[in-house]
Order: sequence, then structure tokens, then C-alpha cells
Amino acid sequence: MDYVDVVEKRRSINFFNTEKDVSDDDLRKMIELAAKAPSSFNLQPGNVMVLRDPSGKARLRAQAWDQPKVTETPVVLIVLADRDGWKEGHPTVERNWQEMLDAGMMTDDQRGWFLNAAKSLYNWGSKADLAFAAKNTGFFGMGLMYAATSLDLETHPMDGFDHEGVRKEFNIPDNYWIPMLLAVGYLRPGQNIFPPKWRKGYEDIVVTF
Repeated sequence: MDYVDVVEKRRSINFFNTEKDVSDDDLRKMIELAAKAPSSFNLQPGNVMVLRDPSGKARLRAQAWDQPKVTETPVVLIVLADRDGWKEGHPTVERNWQEMLDAGMMTDDQRGWFLNAAKSLYNWGSKADLAFAAKNTGFFGMGLMYAATSLDLETHPMDGFDHEGVRKEFNIPDNYWIPMLLAVGYLRPGQNIFPPKWRKGYEDIVVTF
């Protein structure tokens, strides 16, 4: 399946097959493919919580506008955006730095520049860390959906949930923003779906001022 096929095939599915599970292998492939998405300074602030058990999904559904797909789909991901993901001492920051050193992409004397550059980008105002986390995790989230499609899985990203309710229900630390919930599974057999919705074309998208 090439890129055009993936883009054309991807849909937001509301009706999932309750009898067909998503394998651990496919879920791992999906997440690791999505991790290839671009990330500013390679800081990769995206994480996921994987919910498979019925009780966990029921707790999530109670915070997600009682959407049936939350409990019907075999897997739901709580996608997390780490607002602290640019800070010195953060495990991903330090791993990223060490990997760049090992690859010869950076030298020890550039550490100060690297950390200060990240700070200037993501610590300039009260909303800068949220913008950093949400923007970069958004790339990752789209990567999850395209990766799923390439593996013949279906997905549905959800905005309809109580952000603070989900955070408290699952003991998610304050530094995480939750950009979306993502249902992952297979289309219910025999289920008809509507044609793709209208999308803006080139002339609608390109603007001048």
C-alpha cells in the first residue's frame, strides 16, 4: 500500500468489530511506525496509554460522552503530549542528546546551545510548552492513524471527552495534555459507511493577504 492508498483509505470509523482483536504485534508496529513522524529537535513529546481491558475502557467511556466505540473497539489509546518534554533532565531529552553524541551529530561543547535553543522555543510564554507538546504530538497522532491504515486497521480520533475527567480517572500527571483518544480496531462486518466527507481543494486552501 503506497502513500496515496493510505491517505485515500483512512477513515474515521464509528462501528468496530467486537469479535476481532488487534494483535500485540500490529499494535507495536503501528506505534513504532508513528514514532517516525517529524518532531522538533527530535524531542518526541508524544506518549500513549493502551487500554484493552473492558473495565478500563468502561471507565474511559464514562468520561468520553458515553461513545459506544470506546468499549466496542478492542484497543483505545489515550494520546498524551508531555509539556515537560523539552526540559533538561527529562529522560527523552537526555536519551536524544546521548544518541546525537554517539552519532557524531553533536559535540559536548554544543550541549548549552542545544538546551538554550529548546528553552527559547518552548519556554517563552505561558502557552509555549503546550503549543510545543500539542503540535509535535499531533504529528505523532496523525502518524498513528496512517500507520494503522497501512496495517489494515481502522481508527477514530476523538475530541469528545472530559479532559480533566480522563486525567484524574487514569492518574495522568499534570504535565501531560491529552490531544485525543484513538479507537483502533476493525470495521464491523456488513457495516455500510458513508462516502468520504467533503474536503477543501487547492483553491480553498491557498490564500493571500
